[in-house]
Amino acid sequence: MQTEYDRLPEAPEADPAAAEVADGACELACALPGHREAEPLPLHPGLPRDPLAERFARHLRVERQASEHTCAAYLQDLAQFAARAFGESAEPPFDWLQPDRFTVRGFLVDCQKGGAAASTTRRKLAAVRAFYTFLIRERAVERNPCAGLRGPRQERRLPDVLTLRQVAALLAAPLDALQARRDRSGVPPPPLDAYAAWRDAAIFEVLYSTGARVAEAAGLTRAAADLDSGIVRLRGKGRKERLGALGRPARETLRQALDFSVFIWPESARPDAPLFLNLKGGPLTPRSIERQMKRWLAAAGLPPRLSPHKLRHSFATHLLEAGADLRSVQELLGHASLSTTQIYTHVTVERLKDIYRGTHPRA
Repeated sequence: MQTEYDRLPEAPEADPAAAEVADGACELACALPGHREAEPLPLHPGLPRDPLAERFARHLRVERQASEHTCAAYLQDLAQFAARAFGESAEPPFDWLQPDRFTVRGFLVDCQKGGAAASTTRRKLAAVRAFYTFLIRERAVERNPCAGLRGPRQERRLPDVLTLRQVAALLAAPLDALQARRDRSGVPPPPLDAYAAWRDAAIFEVLYSTGARVAEAAGLTRAAADLDSGIVRLRGKGRKERLGALGRPARETLRQALDFSVFIWPESARPDAPLFLNLKGGPLTPRSIERQMKRWLAAAGLPPRLSPHKLRHSFATHLLEAGADLRSVQELLGHASLSTTQIYTHVTVERLKDIYRGTHPRA
């Protein structure tokens, strides 16, 4: 039986480093508290000890070069499927020949009954299907129980975007607060406080200037950002690299933030140092960026539901509204498929309709 995986090179020989990666991914999938809170279905604790699951984890990381987040999500889905298919008391190795299409269908029904979104249920089906496709390649099974099954219909929701005025208010909020503090006290704020304000302003500028995902921005190093040319190298999904453009405000704000960081932590001038640091000199995490954005949204009087990813949506929508072609926006966003980028054309059409209804006398 020929599958898309037959075109991939054979899995490399297991070595200690690769095995550690696989074990870590499995353990992460079964231990992340944040995932458990969002997932109502039980996880089978024995999945990390199943030999085929370990090989699948290594396959995701080494061959498919999936991100840590994707590996954890897929293996968590597989741990939930194992609990449903074999029972939580079953011990590995599991008999993966046993589940059939009715087992998979029951698993999907349980997901929906548990309140999972349609997109989450579809991802779980994709995870189980990918696992069995891998098992077929490895000649561990002969059939895929997911064959012919479809996930629930996914509602196509238009992404929320900020207006130009809202973007300007958010980008200005950290430095406005810093200036207000200086005006009240009459003295410059401590370097650490000044760095925090310039860093947050730089993060927002970079997110909006490049359309980067928050994890991509958090993972930037000094060497990845060339302030002279205004180019930043972003590493996206599947560890694919793309170039992003830094506008003049982004370059100036980032340069000031970096000057403060080197003054406080001289070692942060190294090329491999993180571009954005926390107040202890360590790398800033995506979750920390989200928390800081909530703070500055409140300061700017903007809705607290907005997230860093909304700046990515706004970046794409504003480019299209200004006349950029869809293919260029696709490249800047790092989308593999043009159909993913096309959602932003619907956003711009809806905004034009709103403007028309609000301004035309015979709308």
